[in-house]
Amino acid sequence: MAEKSHILFLCSWYPSKASLTNGDFIQRHAEAVSTVHKVSVIHIVSGKKTQKSYIDFQKINDVDTYIGYVTFTKSPILKSIRFFKIYLEILKKITPFDIIHLNVLFPFGVFALHQKWIHKIPFIISEHWTGYNKLSESRISIFEKSLSKIITKNAFTICTVSEQLSLSMQNLGLTGSYTPTGNVVDTLLFKPGKNKENTFTIIHVSSLNDLQKNISGMLRAAKKLEQNIGEFTWQFIGGDKTEYQKLLSNLAFTTAKIEFIPHLTQNRLATHIQTAHICVSFSNYETFGITMTEAIACGTFVIASNTGILTEFLKEDYFKIIPIKDETALLKAIVNRKNQPKKLNSEKMHRFIDAKFSKKVIAQQFSTIYNQALKL
Repeated sequence: MAEKSHILFLCSWYPSKASLTNGDFIQRHAEAVSTVHKVSVIHIVSGKKTQKSYIDFQKINDVDTYIGYVTFTKSPILKSIRFFKIYLEILKKITPFDIIHLNVLFPFGVFALHQKWIHKIPFIISEHWTGYNKLSESRISIFEKSLSKIITKNAFTICTVSEQLSLSMQNLGLTGSYTPTGNVVDTLLFKPGKNKENTFTIIHVSSLNDLQKNISGMLRAAKKLEQNIGEFTWQFIGGDKTEYQKLLSNLAFTTAKIEFIPHLTQNRLATHIQTAHICVSFSNYETFGITMTEAIACGTFVIASNTGILTEFLKEDYFKIIPIKDETALLKAIVNRKNQPKKLNSEKMHRFIDAKFSKKVIAQQFSTIYNQALKL
């Protein structure tokens, strides 16, 4: 690596006391980069429970992490003023930095523009947001779109987590240089296990947001699967079943075991994925889908709707792509996998993900970009 630089991660999303998992994939990017460079993180958040503004500093896994907590207000103008004020206060605590790594271009891209226009510091963008996908049904305001165009135009490059996201952003008129760069998979943790569960087990890991992840569709498919094969376990990891209680009552599972498991640590999650027979992603829209790559790294077969990063891989025997919202196709894919379980080369699967998304690989990719931006 040519030079060790100081990288300022400006993060619209990042784990904090307000949300422990918000942008945890951005945290993994920061930690990967910190193996090569000095990294400082700025994230600012406001919530109804925040009665007084303050700055919290922690050194987390070798990353200097500054979280600004801003007094809550319903006024967007006052909120913007408070955010900018605490942003300036945090900057005073950080030693000079060489380049800005903006994570999620809106709204913190304003701070990146401030640094470039006033202090001549270049910035790159890492983008993850599903809102740019036309299937997400999100609505981007004229103001946000106009400001976002200015931000992307001024960035050295935009590192999207998939080619699909690059195309979606460009279709919205967000011009600039695009460099797809994936999410980090901890391949030291997510690796093949020794044994699978005795009972046929399916796993799904997400926020359990029905609009995006289509939990209801999976539950309906699970009922048909019960009628087809009888006993099995389907684990939904990442939330509780409150939103789906009525549907669960109507489906009235008898032999199948449907489990809703709260958010798990990465260590415990890896064990669940390793021991499952199938990992399912049935999303209506997705930019990357980190669990799909983690499952492949663990040697676990993946069934995914036609969204996310797997659509950009060459066809392999360790995953199956099905149409979005096609519950019949989901059922058929699960039954086929159970009845004809072709032996997988789990070590090959792990090497495939390690070569694309390990900490070392992603850190090298970002380092190359930083050096190009700084003309090193």
